[in-house]
Amino acid sequence: MSTVTLPTAPPATGAVLTLQDVRLGHADGVALPGTVTLRVAPGELLTVVGPSGCGKSTLLRTLAGLLPPLDGQVAQDDESIGGPAADRALVFQEDALLPWRTVRANVELPLAIRRIPRAERRRSSGDWLDRVGLAEHAHKLPRQLSGGQRQRVQLARALAGRPRAVLMDEPFGALDAHTRAGMQDLLVDILRGTGATVVFVTHDVDEALHLGDRVFLPGTGEVLDVPHPRDRDARHDPGTTELRRRILESL
Repeated sequence: MSTVTLPTAPPATGAVLTLQDVRLGHADGVALPGTVTLRVAPGELLTVVGPSGCGKSTLLRTLAGLLPPLDGQVAQDDESIGGPAADRALVFQEDALLPWRTVRANVELPLAIRRIPRAERRRSSGDWLDRVGLAEHAHKLPRQLSGGQRQRVQLARALAGRPRAVLMDEPFGALDAHTRAGMQDLLVDILRGTGATVVFVTHDVDEALHLGDRVFLPGTGEVLDVPHPRDRDARHDPGTTELRRRILESL
């Protein structure tokens, strides 16, 4: 079987993700109420916030191609999503690292599955481990790392293949407040310039307001613009305060 070489530069644009009149749910379970119509623009960071049971994770898994919609159309770049794809990466709250593989080998795993040549895998994993500040831990096993470090490995693994869309399911939810803030800043820093489209699910309203260009509320179907995305100094800005109040009232 032929091998594939990764491009030398990240993609110029992220994927367009769309849902049109989509009913979410499991075929053998109860459908979530209402339908979802949503368009996520190329390179946008859309946060999704709401209480447990409102469909946040179901939405993410539907976009990932892991869960077919009960009705309606789910598409990437106007092509129906019929299953998982290499250019859509999924990041979970649990780091899902393979405990018997080193940090480097975990980051290289999706590249190995795609039969990327060994030298290119090594170069890419080294680059991403350096970007997340874990180059000196490449030889360690996941159990030798802290929770925050394991999440950084998961992030490096997700981005090593240069996906056009990154789907994140409460990736920082289990971290303490200090580590969580650091991971938010790291995410913003390493996504800068990749062009990737990001859908980020969270329970935390302040996290949604800090990271998102827009916030989607599955409970009401609203999509709200964030006045000062990724600006910590805007936390007490009147526009941010009003949006926080509006989101909290919807929960």
